[in-house]
Amino acid sequence: MMDLRIREFTKGLWKEIPPFRLVLGLCPALAVTKSADGGLGMGIAVTFVLLCSNVLVSLLRNVIPKKVRIASYIAIVATYVVLVEMITQAYFFPLYQKLGIFIPLIVVNCIILGRAEAFASKNPVLPSALDGLGMGIGYTLSLTVLASIREILGSGTWFGMQVMGSSYQPFSFLVEAPGAFVCLGLILGIMNSLGKR
Repeated sequence: MMDLRIREFTKGLWKEIPPFRLVLGLCPALAVTKSADGGLGMGIAVTFVLLCSNVLVSLLRNVIPKKVRIASYIAIVATYVVLVEMITQAYFFPLYQKLGIFIPLIVVNCIILGRAEAFASKNPVLPSALDGLGMGIGYTLSLTVLASIREILGSGTWFGMQVMGSSYQPFSFLVEAPGAFVCLGLILGIMNSLGKR
């Protein structure tokens, strides 16, 4: 039983890591990863929504009629997204400005709806919570690593702090949209080669 719980939690950390293995949630992954704090902030927001929506969908799985399940999942997810947006706007306003429109777009993030449909709607609360938490942490780590590479090489900073010397010439291509695709592809290639070994 404990082995199953550990497997549900850890699958989102490598085996099914959302942006790289499942190739889901790429729009915010590419848009908000110009800086490490943007990637970390979006990851934490998605983790909160994913965990809470998985738990609620699991609790209501026998109550929600099959014909309206997707609409119900969207309403559940939207409730938590509005909560995240209000909290971010009230207490973390600089992060709110940085993430912008991508906070409300969490509602239609494929990871969250996919986990609700594929896992939480078919499993009890604890495995659903572990699934949501593991997927969320994996997503947060993915965004933070991607954003860190882009920020360090593209701006010479990390979490806004200067980490490269004054003579460093930033590779500004990496903080532009095409740079996000290049970094994502390189990380995916490295992960695939490590997976084969």
